Amino acid sequence: MEQAPNMKDYRKEYAEFSWHVPERFSFPLDVFDRWAEDKNNTAILWTDGAVEKMFSFNELKVLSSKGADAFKKMGIQKGDKVLVMLPNIPEWWEIMLALMRLNAIPIPATTILTSKDIEYRLSATDIKAVISMEEDAQKVEEAVNNSSSKPLLIIVGKREGMLDYIAERDNADALEGERALSHEPALIYFTSGTTGPPKMVLHTQASYPLAHFVTGKYWLDLRPGDIHWNLSDTGWAKAAWSSLFGPWHMGATIFSFHKKGRFEPSSIMDILRKYPVTTLCGPPTAYRMMAKEIPAEEFHFKAMRHFVAAGEPLNREIIEIWKERTGRYIYDGYGQTETVNILANFRCLGVKSGSMGMPVPGFTVDIIDEDGNLLPPDTEGDIAIKIKPERPVGLFREYSGNPHATEKTMRGQWYITGDRAYKDEDGYFWFVGRADDVILTSGYRIGPFEIESILIKHPAVKESAVVASPDEVRGEVVKAFIVLTQDYRPSDALIKELQEFVKKNTAPYKYPRKIEFVEDLPKTISGKIKRKELKMREFGR
Repeated sequence: MEQAPNMKDYRKEYAEFSWHVPERFSFPLDVFDRWAEDKNNTAILWTDGAVEKMFSFNELKVLSSKGADAFKKMGIQKGDKVLVMLPNIPEWWEIMLALMRLNAIPIPATTILTSKDIEYRLSATDIKAVISMEEDAQKVEEAVNNSSSKPLLIIVGKREGMLDYIAERDNADALEGERALSHEPALIYFTSGTTGPPKMVLHTQASYPLAHFVTGKYWLDLRPGDIHWNLSDTGWAKAAWSSLFGPWHMGATIFSFHKKGRFEPSSIMDILRKYPVTTLCGPPTAYRMMAKEIPAEEFHFKAMRHFVAAGEPLNREIIEIWKERTGRYIYDGYGQTETVNILANFRCLGVKSGSMGMPVPGFTVDIIDEDGNLLPPDTEGDIAIKIKPERPVGLFREYSGNPHATEKTMRGQWYITGDRAYKDEDGYFWFVGRADDVILTSGYRIGPFEIESILIKHPAVKESAVVASPDEVRGEVVKAFIVLTQDYRPSDALIKELQEFVKKNTAPYKYPRKIEFVEDLPKTISGKIKRKELKMREFGR
């Protein structure tokens, strides 16, 4: 068993861990700038495939300090909300640090937002400024023109009528910033719930910038000298987890490969063979595609020592294939936009392939029923985080402007994640599905992930998505949308074969009564399968 230098004895570390939150905190001053004291420490290794750039912590300290002064001269102050709609270019990290030095409130946003999406954000809260690239400037202008809000428009590049960030920064002085109270706002993420428009997840200085220390230390298992690559888009909270706070808490180097669109499995493998990346964080989709499409003999990497996955659960079959080909497990982790890492597989514990792992130090996580009572082992219920008598640090403060939605996440002394799982006798958690993804058929409850994990074992299945489909007799039945591997073609015979395959590997009532072969599955840019979209299509909504 591999021993993690950051945690050799899980139970001892878990029992002895306690949060230490200072009255005032600044991620740039208290974390980032300390690594800048050694001018040889590398903060970012960036490439677009043609050009490579390296930035030391000290270089980024200087650039972001000048950026902070530039923003201050533009009129941005503490508490101002700034929509940051940039891809993974070096300026994204620089600008995030610069805004944090001012204690302004960044709102990271993916560049795939439409003008309507931007317009919604402008109407949802008081945004002081919008920062974008030239290729997204027209969308921003359209949104502003259709909105009563008139934010500052800042561009990384040049466009008439917009403030040129690089020029303003180059003419600025250094402003290192100051600490804010730990309970004050730090950043906001817009996140979509199961119904209604996106909600604003408000994090404090402590709940994300400080608390992601546990993400970097325990799950990512990072240390100075590591080069960590996270495949997430900068607009998602996963970038805060694994492309910003987690790695830099541990003094690791962040690797970034700038490419438009989704990564192809072959390009990920090429990068891992070319660059000295030591740790990789990717969505399960990326791992599934590599395991299914890349020949086993190509799984040789330059410096890799640790793989982690998050975003949705990773199938046991893929974890075992990965271990067989690389000699290393993929360590699945779990959390939300509203939290830091709260459940994970750790290198100091035996891996149970397909499980969510065990609670991260600093969190009491359990499975509860509808009345808030603890459930016995192997009983499905809601994944919940204990928030009383003491609220853990790594949990968001509120859905800003939506107290009703905030209140709905509370059940007695628990915060309810909205995900369903069970816990085994050893304390490992096993994912069932989003509460609204669970399929109810003829009185049975079926979790889609279990069926998907069986289907992925079949050589014909490249990936799948299992959802509820309407049925006059049973109310709902299991339906599987399947993307085939290159050696297979759709047929009635293959449908029958796959149905029998599921029946042989789980309780027969769980088999997909409907199967549809598709060229691709709808996904977010970060690789999560949009089951909700498929389910709504089935029910004609």
